[in-house]
Amino acid sequence: MPEVEQSLAGIQFLTDMDGQRTAVLIDLTLYGELWEDIYDILIARQRTAEPRETLAEVRQFLIREGKLDA
Repeated sequence: MPEVEQSLAGIQFLTDMDGQRTAVLIDLTLYGELWEDIYDILIARQRTAEPRETLAEVRQFLIREGKLDA
């Protein structure tokens, strides 16, 4: 059966039968803002292979769409 290891207030690690950490529980009342930062980093890492656009390209797109004045 998995065990829960607590090493810091509001942070708990779920470990497997071999004692390897497999998950973490974060008390969002204590670390909600930090979780948002962690989540943003994870999303950014997932998107590293996506094509990028220059600021000039985005600007031209917004002008064509009528969302930005030239």
